[in-house]
Amino acid sequence: MNHLVIMAGGVGSRFWPMSTAEKPKQFIDVLGTGKTLLQLTVERFGRLIDPKNIWVVTNRDYVDIVHQQLPDMPAGNILCEPCRRNTAPCIAYVSWRIKAQDPKANIVVTPSDHVVMNTQEFQRVISECMAFTADSDAIVTLGMKPTRPETGYGYIQADLSANSLRNKGIFRVDSFREKPDLETAQQYIKKNNYFWNAGIFIWNVSTIVNAFRIYQPKLSKIFEQLLPVYGTPQEQPAIDEQFPKCENISVDYAIMEKAEEIFVCPADFGWSDLGTWGSLLTQSKRDLYGNALIGQNIRLFETTNCIVHTTEEKKVVVQGLDGYIVAEKDNTLLICKLSEEQRIKQFQAE
Repeated sequence: MNHLVIMAGGVGSRFWPMSTAEKPKQFIDVLGTGKTLLQLTVERFGRLIDPKNIWVVTNRDYVDIVHQQLPDMPAGNILCEPCRRNTAPCIAYVSWRIKAQDPKANIVVTPSDHVVMNTQEFQRVISECMAFTADSDAIVTLGMKPTRPETGYGYIQADLSANSLRNKGIFRVDSFREKPDLETAQQYIKKNNYFWNAGIFIWNVSTIVNAFRIYQPKLSKIFEQLLPVYGTPQEQPAIDEQFPKCENISVDYAIMEKAEEIFVCPADFGWSDLGTWGSLLTQSKRDLYGNALIGQNIRLFETTNCIVHTTEEKKVVVQGLDGYIVAEKDNTLLICKLSEEQRIKQFQAE
């Protein structure tokens, strides 16, 4: 059976004042569609995964929000991390949990706060990758075709001369590269074998569990010993006790950079991790003057290249701005240059 794992424990508040540590971006309607990023993530997998095989791993602080936003999801499919330990323990926990229920599971793991513009192409790519991993030891990650020299993403270097015999659109990974400086990113763009690392992984449960056993034996031991309690009332108390013992490490460092059967599927379906207001502007529909408007009644005069996100206001009028963020939420109004948005954390603290 195919399973979907959604990692929804992040605390990002980059879209302040719209998002906060109490309600980070995965739980808010960033795009003004009436649906949160978490709900959109579930929706885009609609025809690929049986709803009973969708799992959300989140932090204790957000369990109630997940229940509210996904009321049809079985309560037992919302897994609660008692503390934050990065993506490797998160994935290890849910992998053993799924294995206890379905030893032949085929799994796709995705963040909860990304945007996909072309859902049909996304579903095609995911379907092909899941067919590829269903009966093999392969680990597949999606590589987004870069459109600019982005310094905020990690990169995947693919060996385009070594595609899989079973799928000519899937290639072996040469290496994973950390977030580059601008000069290095510009060099990557000039080549055709560097892709953005989207943090979306596909594998079967035996493959990922065995990878943890080989490359992270201490971590695997923690979750292996809990096999008798998964799906029982004893599961959460056991996780509360054992999870804090896990090393704080990402799955990239823990598994991806060590494993041998690693493949990348280059893809292009309008992806963004929405890490900044600038990226939201890029992904949003813009008017003739480069403005993106998210709200019911917004009027602009002599304004260009701005993003205005004011879904709670009855009427908003902006005049004379170029390259600004205008955002309102819960009686807080932010007006900030897009070029200065890295200072938003400073504004938030004051």
